[in-house]
Amino acid sequence: MNKYYYDLHIHSCLSPCGDDDMTPNNIAGMSTLNGLNIVALTDHNTAKNCPAFFEACKKYGLIPIAGMELSSAEDIHLVCLFPELEQAMEFDRVIEGHLPDIANRPDIFGNQLILNGEDEQIGIENKLLITATDLWAADAIELARSYGAHVRPAHIDRTSNGMIAILGDVPKEYRFNFVEFNDRRNTKEYFSNYPSLEGKSVIVSSDAHHLWDIAQAENYFELEDEPYSSARVRQAFFEALAENKIL
Repeated sequence: MNKYYYDLHIHSCLSPCGDDDMTPNNIAGMSTLNGLNIVALTDHNTAKNCPAFFEACKKYGLIPIAGMELSSAEDIHLVCLFPELEQAMEFDRVIEGHLPDIANRPDIFGNQLILNGEDEQIGIENKLLITATDLWAADAIELARSYGAHVRPAHIDRTSNGMIAILGDVPKEYRFNFVEFNDRRNTKEYFSNYPSLEGKSVIVSSDAHHLWDIAQAENYFELEDEPYSSARVRQAFFEALAENKIL
């Protein structure tokens, strides 16, 4: 068993609120400098920069995870992580049809840049990505799971787009085994105040929109990784998510 340090909630320059410097290679490079081993790209309602992110992480020896921060109709943010890149890209195509037809205004919201593995621009996303989809939370969760995703409520210790702030609790019927915090220091207060969190494990991630926001090597989980391969580590990672093994 070895420790793997993680950050499982990072935005690239495809998210309009993400800095233009948040390119796949810059994210991978900063994650390496910070001592991370497993990193998830989770742009708002899209996975279109995940292929480039996988290429960038390979150069740095990182384990990349394809993800998405999905916005429900209630504007609750849900982090969806996919075992395989192909699953994320299929889900991306489905979510396109659930976004309202609202054009991005780069001068107001920021750019939405699609890059390749060399950080070269190969396109832009015209639909505004930070809007809520037409999927209610229960439907969004089940749809993501049908594509193989591990789903957790994002940053429940925040008043903006957090499930507790919007619903007043984390409903048991959503069957989460993990919840996400931005700040581990908030866990004791929340677990004391919300009995529905009992038995759930905690992931602490940065929700980085700038390079300096990416987490340091603080939060980790232990994985069985022998014989070593990136595929084995990714498999062990999703097994750990299923079994509540993250520390």
